[in-house]
Amino acid sequence: MSKFPTKETLLEVYEWRMQQSANDIAFKMNDDEMTYKEYDRRANIIANGISNEGCKPNSRIAVLAKNSVDYAEIQYGSIKSRTVLVGLNWRLAGPEVVFVVNDSESELLFVGPDFYPLIESIQDQFIHVKKIIAMDEHDDWESFDSWKSHFNDDDPKLKGKNDDDVIQLYTSGTTGLPKGARLTNKNILASTPMVEETWGKDWNEKSVNFVLSPLFHIAGSNIIIMGMVFGCKNIVIPEPDPTRILELIHSEKIETAFMVPALIQFLLNHPNCGNTDFSSLRQIVYGASPISEDTLLKAMDVMGCEFWQVYGLTETSGIGTTLSPEFHDPEKGKLRSCGQAYTGVDIRIVDTDGTECKKGDVGEIQIKSDVIMKGYWKRDEANSESIVDDWFFSGDAGFFDEDGFLFIHDRVKDMIISGGENIYPAEVENALMSHPDIIDAAVVGVPDDKWGETVKSFVILAEGINHSEVDIIAYTKKQIASYKCPTSVEFITDIPRNPSGKILRRVLREPYWDDEGRNVS
Repeated sequence: MSKFPTKETLLEVYEWRMQQSANDIAFKMNDDEMTYKEYDRRANIIANGISNEGCKPNSRIAVLAKNSVDYAEIQYGSIKSRTVLVGLNWRLAGPEVVFVVNDSESELLFVGPDFYPLIESIQDQFIHVKKIIAMDEHDDWESFDSWKSHFNDDDPKLKGKNDDDVIQLYTSGTTGLPKGARLTNKNILASTPMVEETWGKDWNEKSVNFVLSPLFHIAGSNIIIMGMVFGCKNIVIPEPDPTRILELIHSEKIETAFMVPALIQFLLNHPNCGNTDFSSLRQIVYGASPISEDTLLKAMDVMGCEFWQVYGLTETSGIGTTLSPEFHDPEKGKLRSCGQAYTGVDIRIVDTDGTECKKGDVGEIQIKSDVIMKGYWKRDEANSESIVDDWFFSGDAGFFDEDGFLFIHDRVKDMIISGGENIYPAEVENALMSHPDIIDAAVVGVPDDKWGETVKSFVILAEGINHSEVDIIAYTKKQIASYKCPTSVEFITDIPRNPSGKILRRVLREPYWDDEGRNVS
């Protein structure tokens, strides 16, 4: 039986938690601590401020900032005002930020100091933004503290509905344009008992939880929301800094953390790793990109805690399958699996004809559950293609073994996952094709020891034109976020395509993945 009350909205669960844990520490960042009671009060101020700016329920509120307690306050204030939080990926280039802010029709934009120059350079392109609020001091924009000082801390008492959008997270676009996944109260509340039954079963009011993933990412959103719901003490740092992480694991007696595989590897390779006291760690939850067996086994040995793998997508609220610690024993042959479906999640494998596959046969992974998003924001065509009869078409290819464990085999939609970030080839190819001297281009993911995968591009230049690899990479960095850009460029004379003109990415990928034994590391 769940220890959480049955509620219609995330706000109601939060309100229950604020009463249960009023004087406990909700957040700690550097030396600053905040209780649950104070967190609730500050969220009231922000909610009243949002409403005062003319933002009605279901309006979008955007944040471009690194993780902070202020960011967490804005998240809760958005929930209390019944508006929808749009976390902006702070790795995006200017044109991408403009697109997401305008596409989401965001009316307020909170900006962290690291991104003042970027927003200054593009702010005249925003269509719906009524006000930009600086999260520190700024010459032209009102500061966060000054803005808050105008509003009282009365609870706005807007209850909301089960089907209200709560957060809108943007995924990379298969057509080169990101799409906003709308996650509702229903989606988030459906995931809570699934977490409680699996990797969250030992989380409680005394747990010390490390918030490492950025809040614009489904992993960061999930970890901070679950940290709140379970009443944890949540340790926040702006971004994953291996030196600082190792220090805090020791000094704050960290018990639980979510890490992407690249971060696990960074910690293992850090010179201070061998001197770090990991004895407080009870659990590492990991996912969002592939991990090698060697890295995983070494991490289990060095950190000495239980490991839970999770597989899910933004569109599924980060929920799909989980691989429990008992199956991390190499002798059981499940280390390459991403585990079994949560209770309340149905998963099937379907071939190109729509027929359900037999055990061991590869097909597209489809997911059905209350955690499936309401849909993409204003993308009717994409919604009709991605959700059919309540089944979400993941775009990932995989198979079930005889024991019902899911194995990821490939990606139907060719997505590249580098360091936990999703990258669609179409986005990168669009950037490459905007170069006046490139007449054709293709992009694939290739193995990388640090990031799991990295972007490799194949480029055909106009006749008589010469460019270096450095030239092409530098050009793409002006068009799209650096993490999406190619790390290598191969100049070729022909790109393999099928009779209808579709790029045969498998042909381009195969030489690089042959030694891996599969097309996903």
